[in-house]
Amino acid sequence: MTSRVLLVEDDVAIATAVVAAVEAAGFEVTWEQDTSGARRRFHEHAPDIALLDLGLPDGDGIALCRWIRDRRPDIPVIIVTARDAEIDVIVGLDAGASDYVTKPFSSEVLLARMRAQLRSTGRGSIGEVLESGSIRIDRAARTVTVDGRPVELRRREFDLLDLLVVDAGRVVTRERLLADLWDVHWDTTSRSLDMHVLALRRRLGDGVVIETIRGVGYRLECG
Repeated sequence: MTSRVLLVEDDVAIATAVVAAVEAAGFEVTWEQDTSGARRRFHEHAPDIALLDLGLPDGDGIALCRWIRDRRPDIPVIIVTARDAEIDVIVGLDAGASDYVTKPFSSEVLLARMRAQLRSTGRGSIGEVLESGSIRIDRAARTVTVDGRPVELRRREFDLLDLLVVDAGRVVTRERLLADLWDVHWDTTSRSLDMHVLALRRRLGDGVVIETIRGVGYRLECG
């Protein structure tokens, strides 16, 4: 199931970069440059998540955020803006924003925030089953089996395995794992990540290989 994204951003360079990164991550994106276009596309596109700039040519993103919240209180709204004053963050969150990302930002951080919001609401994942080799993950039931054997995992262990299975055979960086699972981007919880990987290896058994790519991240073998 592909999650649909509504991006409202009047800066063409920023919007082009965001669209490229978000589409590369597997999302379907609709981009509008003003509030009137965003309102029209909102009804046509039925997004699962919205990314809003605040300074738009024909209005303010805060008013647009309230407009979306009035019609679809169930979808995440992330404000993406250069306004970084504390009062702007407070006003944005009080208007119903789920998260607030300030420019400049890395695409990895934005994608991590998007994935976290979509996971928290269950949008784009309900009923989805992931499989890689002997591993089967039922996201809706939050259950895992290995060769048909049920494996009990704690919340973060389940989310960690989910991320590794989605990108099975490819390296998932430590930065992304920390951003997705702990919502941080520095080394304060790196030891916690390592311990969770060790615990996950023990629970899954010898038939599942999670390889450490030193200094980079982890890779789940596809076999």
